[in-house]
Amino acid sequence: MMRLTLKQQMFLAPATVLTLTTVLVIFLQYTYWDLSVKRQEAAKVSQTFVALAEADLAAQRMQGLVSHVTRRAQLDITALETLTELHDHLAGAVKRILTLMPLPDSTRALLNQAVNDLDPRHGYDGSRFLSALGLLRPQLVALAEQSQQRREQLRDVHLQNIDELVARTALITIIGVGTAIPLGTLLSLFFARRLQRRIKTLSDSAGRIVRGDLTPPPAPQRVQDELDDLAVSINQMTDRLIRVVSTEKLLEGAEEERRRIAMDLHDQSLSDLSDILRALQNLRSGNGSGEELGKIEEDLQRAIANLRDVMDNLHPQTLEILGLGAALQSHFERHLDKAHLPEYHLYISPQVEGLGLSRLCQLSLYRIALEAVHNVIKHAKASRYEITLDRRDDEVVLVVEDNGCGFRFQGQEPITGRGLNNIRERARAMGARVQWGPSRFTSGTRFELNLPLNGSSRHERDKGKTDHGTS
Repeated sequence: MMRLTLKQQMFLAPATVLTLTTVLVIFLQYTYWDLSVKRQEAAKVSQTFVALAEADLAAQRMQGLVSHVTRRAQLDITALETLTELHDHLAGAVKRILTLMPLPDSTRALLNQAVNDLDPRHGYDGSRFLSALGLLRPQLVALAEQSQQRREQLRDVHLQNIDELVARTALITIIGVGTAIPLGTLLSLFFARRLQRRIKTLSDSAGRIVRGDLTPPPAPQRVQDELDDLAVSINQMTDRLIRVVSTEKLLEGAEEERRRIAMDLHDQSLSDLSDILRALQNLRSGNGSGEELGKIEEDLQRAIANLRDVMDNLHPQTLEILGLGAALQSHFERHLDKAHLPEYHLYISPQVEGLGLSRLCQLSLYRIALEAVHNVIKHAKASRYEITLDRRDDEVVLVVEDNGCGFRFQGQEPITGRGLNNIRERARAMGARVQWGPSRFTSGTRFELNLPLNGSSRHERDKGKTDHGTS
């Protein structure tokens, strides 16, 4: 489909009506021009008939005058002047006839010769004059009859053409106007409804965004006009707003996590250190024994282990040193490879390690994977689960699949929980898509995350930032 701007779409209907009206006017103008040509032809025939009548009248008067002079056998000055005057009228009339009427060359030659023979200025010869008039007058009568017939034909045709013109003009006008108006109306309704529908879609999308539903409106596959540009802009702004909101929620989650870590440090690590301090004070006062020294050492080792766990939760050192795959494998071996926990299978594609993902993307994938596994262990009642981190075309794909009891769904989304919200917000913050569905096992849930590689590159500027929240 060709690209039409909004202005072109709005003016297309009136332009179509104007074009059809112009074509109608041109047709009517051509019809009237054709009638005008026929009128000019009829006027020329009328002028020819008048010229023939004048020529015949002049020839008739010359013939009578020549006959009168021949009977009297005397040519006076008055008769000669009259004869010269009649010849001038005859010559002028014949000249108009030759100009207005198409004639054969023989007829033209005859008329010119007769006019020349009847010229008194070349001398008067009664027999020559009577002979020339005898040839001229029958020819003029015959031409007059032809001209009269042509006049009658043109008059009938003219009347018929006027009737046809009126009928044709009325018919063409009805057809033209009857076509232009409905066509213009249909085009106006088509483009108006199309524009109204597209504007309503954009308005509804903007309203949902204002109400807090940050679902981006669908972006057009091809940008054809200003509304498509606006739809693309709204889509991009919504996507950026989602990232901003997701980042804010992550920050809120990080703050909440800091409070939880502070409580853990206070309730556990600080308590252990207080016990160790009291034991050391007892030893200093001389009330301690060897058994108490062993207990102090155990408490100190436990406090150190607790502090290491807190530090690992804040930011896993293996992720910083060895990378995403090694960090996940280390965590699973240290914390999840236990007899009372479900059996698992972890697969990390070597291609993922070579993608050069930003620190923020690696940390987000690490947190999301652990949160998804935590949900399996806590809620799924599964005996087995699988974790896959692989590259598929231009995407990084994280899949966690179990054979547990599965989720309760509302429509296409699982029942909302804090862990699921954390997963969604982390995924949105780095431009990834998440979805839940049935597992390939006989029961259970499949969680899948898709991270476009071109979307992860925009997080390179966040390499210096770290996420202190845990899932």
